Amino acid sequence: MQTSGGGNTLSESEIVEAALRVVREDGVDKLSMRRLSRELGVSPMAPYYYVADKRELLDLVASAALTGVRKPPPESGPWQQRLRELIDQIDEKLRKHPGLGDVLIEQMLGKQLDLIAAVMEILFEAGFDDRNVLAAYATIHTYLFGRARVNPRDRAALTEAALPESVERAVKYIGDLRGKYSYDFGIGVLIAGLEAQLVRQRDGHV
Repeated sequence: MQTSGGGNTLSESEIVEAALRVVREDGVDKLSMRRLSRELGVSPMAPYYYVADKRELLDLVASAALTGVRKPPPESGPWQQRLRELIDQIDEKLRKHPGLGDVLIEQMLGKQLDLIAAVMEILFEAGFDDRNVLAAYATIHTYLFGRARVNPRDRAALTEAALPESVERAVKYIGDLRGKYSYDFGIGVLIAGLEAQLVRQRDGHV
């Protein structure tokens, strides 16, 4: 590992974690090489020993954070099981690395095409036609990366306002939105819906 002009040695994991902190705190738009160097406490030129620019930095962050995600082979089970296993792996990385979702949205048509391909290959193997593979992927993508936006960070408004009875009964469980119960519920609904759409496609209704 090379050293910066100030004599600091940076590891890939330090760069990745610092970049994700910036994204989490300020958003992916504010991530820059200068902002990264401030987060790391090194000279502005130090990160350039490891990455050439922001695009390469995002590639590094996405690739490093997704290390270990593997597409289950066809012989490992039915398509529903394999799709769930793949989505579970991605969700685990998103939970482990807050801010990663925004990086991946930025990168999806860059170096992360293999991730899109892995999901789409399972859908094609299931029997979805070309148009429905795209629609199914978009639905999965929205669930994986849009879920965090459903859960308000500021919950004070929910406790201060007079709530309709139906809302009041439900929001007692708002803590579940970032937890396993809500994730399992949503992914179960999503895969069951895809199964139903595949039947409709085969019957000529889609």
